Amino acid sequence: MKNSLFKLFKFLFIINLLILQTANAIEEEKASLNFVNADIESVIKAIGQISGKNFIIDPRVKGTINIASATPIPPSMAYQVLLSALRTQGFTATESNGIITILPEADAKMRYSPTVSGNNKVRGDQIITQVFVIKYESANLLVPILKPLISPNNIINAYPNNNMLVITDYAENLRKVAKLISTIDQPSSVENEVIKIKYANAVELTQVISKLVETNTGAEQSRKMIVVAEPRSNSIILRSDNAGQVSRAKNLIQQLDARASSGNSIHVVYLRNADAKKLAATLQALTANSSDAFSSVDNTTKSTPMITNGVVSSATNANPTVLNLVTPITATTAMPFSESNTSSSPSSSMIQADSSTNALIITAPDHVFNMLRGVIDKLDIRRAQLYIEALVAEVSTDKASEFGIQWQDLQSLGGNSNNIRSFSGTKFSTNGASITSVAQNVGSASNGLNIGLFKGQINVPGLGTITNLGVLAHALESDANANILSKPNLLTLDNEEAKIVIGQNVPFITGQYAQTSGGSINPFQTIERKDVGLTLKVKPQISESDTIKLQIYQEVSSVSDSANSAGITTNKRSIETSVMVDDGNIIVLGGLIEDRITETINKVPLLGDIPVLGNLFKTQGREHKKTNLMVFLRPYVMRDGNAANTITNDRYEYIRNQEALVSPKPNWILPDFPVVEMPDIDKKLYTKPLFEKEMDPKKVESSK
Repeated sequence: MKNSLFKLFKFLFIINLLILQTANAIEEEKASLNFVNADIESVIKAIGQISGKNFIIDPRVKGTINIASATPIPPSMAYQVLLSALRTQGFTATESNGIITILPEADAKMRYSPTVSGNNKVRGDQIITQVFVIKYESANLLVPILKPLISPNNIINAYPNNNMLVITDYAENLRKVAKLISTIDQPSSVENEVIKIKYANAVELTQVISKLVETNTGAEQSRKMIVVAEPRSNSIILRSDNAGQVSRAKNLIQQLDARASSGNSIHVVYLRNADAKKLAATLQALTANSSDAFSSVDNTTKSTPMITNGVVSSATNANPTVLNLVTPITATTAMPFSESNTSSSPSSSMIQADSSTNALIITAPDHVFNMLRGVIDKLDIRRAQLYIEALVAEVSTDKASEFGIQWQDLQSLGGNSNNIRSFSGTKFSTNGASITSVAQNVGSASNGLNIGLFKGQINVPGLGTITNLGVLAHALESDANANILSKPNLLTLDNEEAKIVIGQNVPFITGQYAQTSGGSINPFQTIERKDVGLTLKVKPQISESDTIKLQIYQEVSSVSDSANSAGITTNKRSIETSVMVDDGNIIVLGGLIEDRITETINKVPLLGDIPVLGNLFKTQGREHKKTNLMVFLRPYVMRDGNAANTITNDRYEYIRNQEALVSPKPNWILPDFPVVEMPDIDKKLYTKPLFEKEMDPKKVESSK
């Protein structure tokens, strides 16, 4: 027992001795710092030896530093003291892979610095980058609040996509910023208050309440209340973080939501997009249908009806009566019909359109007007527009060749003109002139190569003296290519027909007769003018999914022959169809692909069939005609002003560039004329006052 106690005391004594030795060793590791006007590089080297850290010093780090410690400090604290002293001189440290770089503070954010997120465990004056995830507030709104707390040479940025803040600054300063962010980034106390409107119209009350809210200034402006109308349930939604403000608005709404003094009230509704006349006709038809529904309910039973899935039933009548109500009426049938409601049926309502102000004047009971106002809000929307690019591409090639030999023999068998004469020869109806016509007039030879042999002249009865042309050889080859491209563009509203015509207005003879007056004949003609050229007529129907149904008529026509006595001959290619196409996609409407080969041979029977020699008794021709015609179309749906401006600016700049290409270039001998240029689309079209020449120059100068 004594041996055991002795061993225990001995073990405890050894442990205490080791603890004292360790404490003495730690006490020995502490160092006292005393640097007065010491060179920065020397101080950094001394701290490196004390703390065991490796430093890289930027050449721009120059100057003296003062550090004094009254009591010894451990090596880790010596490093933090160095960072604080360097910060007073405008220098800092960045750490990477165990190596610490001392450099000017302004360049520290461009070098590698530790990046942390969440809790920042780094302390002291070391520069780090920390990412803060903002949960409730807006990161963009926090930037101006936190920026004054960040050092001038460091940065703070917001990343709106993930609602984050990225800040590069000293670690100790970021700990303070984190506490401030946690204090500000708290769940909002904003709640939505839904108020059911019984008698008034929610849309009109919203306009009144919104005007009162917008007049708030100062502290109230920072806690602005949002007022939204919900037409389907005739309710108002209030949203604000100020409970008192919501309570005052709620009391005001309850005071305004009072029963009308008379059965009918007069309301004026100003339309933003719809046409007052067309919408008035729609609403009149709606009220007429609904009045029939009301009358059917009154004639069926006098008890209060109940509506379930479009079927009206009564407590006293087991047989249900089906109501044929239009959609806007059934949308508002959540309010049960009572005796007071049925007494003022929509048949007593009156709807008038005022074209000058594009407004509707509605005289109706409040519950009927609320129903109509919901329909108006849904119909009075901005109508979509459609920009259509049509492309008519025609590529045609026409190749032809012909070769033939004609001959004739005109002989007189005696010297006397009354003697017998002989005539023989070949004549073919080709595109060129025949040998007889060339004999009468050499200038009438057709295009191409013409080779003839003749001797003198001969007098032919009926023709007179002509050239005695014995042989005529004709050869011709033609090659014609055409590439025609037309790009008509058109802009129109949804469900509105648009038409563009580019061409000529050509007169066509429809009748003619002659009048005899006093022995003279007065001819008279009746004509009708028609458009000849390019015509595009479109009527679109745009769906909510940007799928477009198009009724299209496209025509390309041209004058082919105007010398015919019977009238003008025109070439015409037209397409009339209805298609379905998606927004921005190209669709082919139709076209023509024609490849025609024609071969003609005119020859003398039997003689023309002789090999080789038969070519002297025939004329042959060959023609190849190929036509490719295609019509394409691409629509663009424009639902807002930005889309229309984008396309308008693009087309405007295209025309400006084309105009610049054809502007006359300066010439050393020809006089210079003023160049007509289209103005920049961002500037005013007219930069000078109207009738400037007639105005007083002093007044013009003062107006400028």
